[in-house]
Amino acid sequence: MTNQTTARNAGHAAEDAPLGAASPEAGPEPTAASPRDFTFAVGHRLTGPDGQPRHGRAGTITTPHGTIQTPAFIPVATQASVKAVLPEAMAALGGQALLANAYHLYLQPGPEILDEAGGLGRFMNWPGPTFTDSGGFQVMSLGSGFKKVIDMNGPKAPAGQGADDAVAPGKERLANVDEDGVWFKSHLNGDRHRFTPEVSVGIQHQLGADIMFAFDELTTLHNSRGYQEEALERTRRWAQRCLDEHARLTAEREGKPYQALFGVIQGAQFEDLRLKACGDLAGMQASFPDGGPTGGGTGAAMIEHGFDGYGIGGALEKENLGTIVGWCASALPEDKPRHLLGISEPDDLFTSVENGADTFDCVSPTRVARTGAFYTADGRFNLPGARYKRDFGPLEDGCDCYTCAHYTRAYIHHLIKAKEMVAHTLVSIHNERFTVRLVDRIRASIVDGTFYELKDEVLGRYYAPKS
Repeated sequence: MTNQTTARNAGHAAEDAPLGAASPEAGPEPTAASPRDFTFAVGHRLTGPDGQPRHGRAGTITTPHGTIQTPAFIPVATQASVKAVLPEAMAALGGQALLANAYHLYLQPGPEILDEAGGLGRFMNWPGPTFTDSGGFQVMSLGSGFKKVIDMNGPKAPAGQGADDAVAPGKERLANVDEDGVWFKSHLNGDRHRFTPEVSVGIQHQLGADIMFAFDELTTLHNSRGYQEEALERTRRWAQRCLDEHARLTAEREGKPYQALFGVIQGAQFEDLRLKACGDLAGMQASFPDGGPTGGGTGAAMIEHGFDGYGIGGALEKENLGTIVGWCASALPEDKPRHLLGISEPDDLFTSVENGADTFDCVSPTRVARTGAFYTADGRFNLPGARYKRDFGPLEDGCDCYTCAHYTRAYIHHLIKAKEMVAHTLVSIHNERFTVRLVDRIRASIVDGTFYELKDEVLGRYYAPKS
């Protein structure tokens, strides 16, 4: 994490000075943030067993707060906190960046608080790069109550109810979409709020993450083809509005580090819609400041610039994951990173990387940890089981995480039975390290040409039948 900490300290030097304080020595004027401050470079490309190139690659994302070696797993810190794990522990286990949730931080404590604190990283004492999502996933999920994740095994629409206006059984519609944005009710207290593309981007600028996402309309596999087309067109219009607002705020918020904005590719399971979304978003541009002194006034140099990267979003079936990521990778600019929202299972990680995803996030490592489930090379196991009561080995033999170095299965089993909260911490540390380490190995295998051997070894063992 040395490179991240150094970059962060350098990037925030100007922010540490008191307002209005004069420099002891005359120096260059502060420079405006510029899209040039965010870069992505491909270092190695994946070659298939047939000798033909694949979409997978290893590269480096450079942000004002440090670098991210890709492919990379980005742990989720929903409310500026990885559930039950300190930021220092996340750094120690190898996390390169964290992703927080704009919807939740908007409701509590409010984006203005994080802005006053110096941004998300400062607020939570995280020295490296940060991501925030747009809040669209959470807001749209309030609309129907349907499970909007990759593997759509959630409840089906009730018989006789149109898929486009269906609400999951036992749920209330808490969000309504129109051309300009979304009205929604807070899940905390029922207060009514309004999100538009401009509001979402404004919130994320205040949160101060290095990488933000454009506000989009998330659909489900329950929606009709007609509604998918309608929503995709609305998302296209919203994407340009997000980009325009991002450009305006980048110029307006002088003295702040540059924040990258990723467009989000929707289109569900339809190839033509995914490809249309890729082409539409890749062609969008807005006028941004090109660095230089902030006192330059109206004569300051400007550049035309598009999205800094792309998120591949939307609900899609697990078996189509690789196909859909591949469609997008073939149509998006090669020099921009691609983020896949919401995956962490070993088979999904290999599939995503092979087909062109550079980064991905998921809450699963900590979510399953809170039920006592832990990952090993031989699969996932449930620690509350009686078999672990006298098991004095680590969660996983050979694991280099803090938990496995210091605690036994028997002890953590006892903590779970005693309902001690530290059990969540210990299992979460292990699960996050397992996932981060696996993606580190995948990245190394692209570099040394052993990706397919690693894939066969890891998946063959992880998914082998259990006795």
